[in-house]
Amino acid sequence: MLLVDTNVLIDVLVDDPQWADWSIAQLRAQSKIHRLAINPVIYAELSVAFSTIEALEAALDALKLTVLEIPRAALFLASKAYLRYRRQGGGKGGVQPDFFIGAHAAVLGCPLLTRDARHYARYFADLRLITPER
Repeated sequence: MLLVDTNVLIDVLVDDPQWADWSIAQLRAQSKIHRLAINPVIYAELSVAFSTIEALEAALDALKLTVLEIPRAALFLASKAYLRYRRQGGGKGGVQPDFFIGAHAAVLGCPLLTRDARHYARYFADLRLITPER
């Protein structure tokens, strides 16, 4: 299993001039060794790019992405990571999407394909990240 972050999927869907090639290559390579998945947070973030749920579902099918529910252990871990973030001076406003995504990958024990390792590396030290830098 491999969790795919929203930014990678957006790169592909909008044919981002800087990142689409990297993201497409990673999705192809990773799909040969992992089942690709997203969670409800990624689904919601991705929904912004679509006018209908049917179009979103068709894109998920085309990319062969499975939608996984977030287990309670990951929700709990996300809140603890957010608490550390707040204690280190992070902004208010509730648990950010990256905390749910990182915690979910951490609890699953699976890698996360992302272009934005900032929060993930800082708050989920054991999480294996697949990024342009790595």
